[in-house]
Amino acid sequence: MPRLYLVRHGRATSGWDVDSDPGLDAVGRRQADDLVERLGPLGPLPIFSSPLRRCQETAAALAAHWQVEVAIEPLVAEVPSPLGVPMAERVAWLRQAMAGTWTALGPRWTDYRDAVLDFIGSRTVDMVVVSHFIAINAVIGSCRGEDRLVVCSLDNTSVTIVETTASGLVLLEAGHEADTLIR
Repeated sequence: MPRLYLVRHGRATSGWDVDSDPGLDAVGRRQADDLVERLGPLGPLPIFSSPLRRCQETAAALAAHWQVEVAIEPLVAEVPSPLGVPMAERVAWLRQAMAGTWTALGPRWTDYRDAVLDFIGSRTVDMVVVSHFIAINAVIGSCRGEDRLVVCSLDNTSVTIVETTASGLVLLEAGHEADTLIR
């Protein structure tokens, strides 16, 4: 059974309402380096990353350690914000959405969730996937049979471990939780 290590990206330089694609700040870079200590002994494994900089930069240290290329995967990108919502209002929308369910958000977001789950569930080898808070929560929620957007308050560079089985995804370990600051 393939085992997938779902990593939430390290801490970003700015919030979702300021920069649509921030990189990592100094803390985030240290978190990415620390990830090598945790996952380094498991590899080399294939690494997939969201196309966003904070995920690619988080994956880079592990990729360098293992001497592998990071494959960019749009299906594990950030949850989409509503069309036409100004950047300055994205955090308010996200906070409200996080208090609810996928079903209440509607088809655009259930399609996003389902695409994340399809990608993760179709993997046939052990690997690392560097992604985002909501995407990883979609996987945890599916494993637990929950429709809520937020099932766990995953910390930056937390590692959630799932296995793909013939009957679906199985949660082995949810990532470390912390007070997640949505900014």
